[in-house]
Amino acid sequence: MKVAITALVGSVAALLSLGLVVLYSASVAQAGAHFLALQMVWAVIGIAGCLVLASIDYRRFRKWALPIWILALVLLAMVLLPEIGTKINGARRWINIGVANIQPSEFAKLALILMIAMYGERHKEKMATFKYGLLFTGLITGLTLGLIFAEPDFGTTGLLFGVVTVLLFVGGANWKHIIPPALATLLAIGFAVWNDPVRMKRIVAFMNPEEHKSGVGFQAYQAMLALGSGGWFGLGLGNGRQKLGFVPEHHTDFIFSVIGEELGFITSLFVVVAFAVFVVSALYIATRAADRFGLLLATGIAFLIGFQALINIGVVTSALPNKGLPLPFISYGGSSLVMMLACVGMLLSIATHIEVDPETSGSTKNEGNSESQ
Repeated sequence: MKVAITALVGSVAALLSLGLVVLYSASVAQAGAHFLALQMVWAVIGIAGCLVLASIDYRRFRKWALPIWILALVLLAMVLLPEIGTKINGARRWINIGVANIQPSEFAKLALILMIAMYGERHKEKMATFKYGLLFTGLITGLTLGLIFAEPDFGTTGLLFGVVTVLLFVGGANWKHIIPPALATLLAIGFAVWNDPVRMKRIVAFMNPEEHKSGVGFQAYQAMLALGSGGWFGLGLGNGRQKLGFVPEHHTDFIFSVIGEELGFITSLFVVVAFAVFVVSALYIATRAADRFGLLLATGIAFLIGFQALINIGVVTSALPNKGLPLPFISYGGSSLVMMLACVGMLLSIATHIEVDPETSGSTKNEGNSESQ
């Protein structure tokens, strides 16, 4: 377990450190050290939260899962109100608190995982039934994703849909109950995308990047140029050219293109390996968890961060259509960074509270006594 904890903390520390360095390089030409200073403040808050959560027995969050989830729903509903939610680039995803904008969907990610983990443990004997394994979990997931989808935020909706699907399989739900509604949901999302001009243009640009490189596909095309120009070792930190107004959102969703251009393929590969180490370590912690709640919680966090990193890197490398998801621990964004570090704190709590399940220990003890007799 010590190896898993060391690998987990080491990968997060490496990604966070690299993110701060690259963020400064990506934004210094337009904003000086402004974004770096804000990100460092959020990092301090996130690390403090991580340490606090790591010191608390994660099992206490069983009774808090429902209130946390309800709070997430309230915040998601509030963000849709014109008087409260802040609209940026056609989407209403933020709440302005004066000093910064917070994104409730980031909080909802962890809240939903906590809720499904608590539910999956409480009804572990009934998860194979349609009523408990799909109907009730579908209502919990549908309420959360419906509010996120209305912002609109298709990327986070798809991300959480994938994470919950994995959790249902791990939690013991019958795959025959999961696959039909999952396919129906995917068709519904596809239909919504088909009727959404902005998203549809992104799909068309993804299919034909050369034809749309000066229009909707400009961002993705310039990101590919940045990655290609970096070569094996990059142009050198601070020497990137595509960040000078050519790649929009280069300090947030497309910061991986700055890494590829300035630090090259080797460092880009290091980022991928670091995320792989994180996911493997998190899944190892999940398999050693003391109870089903810890198993589902750690599994959900592992796939949340793993899927999000995969989607972000896939978008920047033009392997996937533009989704608008930040790269965990690296992209600029206070809400995302704080919640990702909170997830790490949860994982550390699970790892440091590994113990034998009371039922298992009891049966083992009895077997030992019977053998001795």
